[in-house]
Amino acid sequence: MSQPRNRWIVQVILVVAVLAFVGVSVVPIIAAFNDTQPPTQSATSNQGASPAADQKSKLQDEVRGYELVLQREPENQTALKGLLQARLQLLSQKQGDIQGVIEPLEKLAKLNPEQTEYAVLLAQAKQQIGDKEGAAQAYRNVLTRNRGDLKALQGMVGLLLDQQRPEAAIGLLQDTLSSASQINASQPGSVDAIAVQVLLGTVHAAQKNYPQALSAYDQAMNKDAQDFRPVLAKAMLLKQQGKATEAKSLFDRASALAPAQYKDEIQKTANASPSPTPSASATPSAQSKPQQ
Repeated sequence: MSQPRNRWIVQVILVVAVLAFVGVSVVPIIAAFNDTQPPTQSATSNQGASPAADQKSKLQDEVRGYELVLQREPENQTALKGLLQARLQLLSQKQGDIQGVIEPLEKLAKLNPEQTEYAVLLAQAKQQIGDKEGAAQAYRNVLTRNRGDLKALQGMVGLLLDQQRPEAAIGLLQDTLSSASQINASQPGSVDAIAVQVLLGTVHAAQKNYPQALSAYDQAMNKDAQDFRPVLAKAMLLKQQGKATEAKSLFDRASALAPAQYKDEIQKTANASPSPTPSASATPSAQSKPQQ
């Protein structure tokens, strides 16, 4: 299993499994999407140009420059990537809107179908503006090419749960698992079955189907006794259920199995006080961009 895949699914476990009692949400790649309101008058009334204002002006100049290039060369990928980056940075400063990143993302996704990050970014952007069918189609485009793409799977699952379609989400993951052996036989490593099984367990936990969730984690643990991810997921669920003794032994086991870069976070999670079960209206906060 590659480190990028490993790192991503660990993030999903640590973020989503804790909040599984209210549902699984897309882990936003573009954190700036969560707040794109313009700055308040008080923030812009300061005398003189602040470093933030200088940066904003520079980014706006970059946007105009890239737009001019793209008027002449609509498929210039250097300009498309530069425009996307500049607009994302403006979003992080609460300037512009999400719609501004969709056009370059659509072009980049079309020009680079093998680089699925663009399509996943596009799906998340469309989901943020309420275009759920557009988001679903973007995820399907990725999954048609690679049924085991973890980011697209997790994004599609989150979208289905947001639409109150948990059975569809579970069916998608079960179908992926049932075809994993065949897909991996022809394209080795295409489907990370352990990661998909853990995600399936998390979806069950989101629906408060705890026996099914624990069974999914146990199946993943039986597939590979040396993989720490299902052990960690089960530990977190047991802790959330108040089964501290059982959870502790699993946290210790997960920490022993995990690569060094995850041990501190696992211990921090194990030692944290159990949080109360969130209300049905609670939603996960934005997370940082997963590593590629």
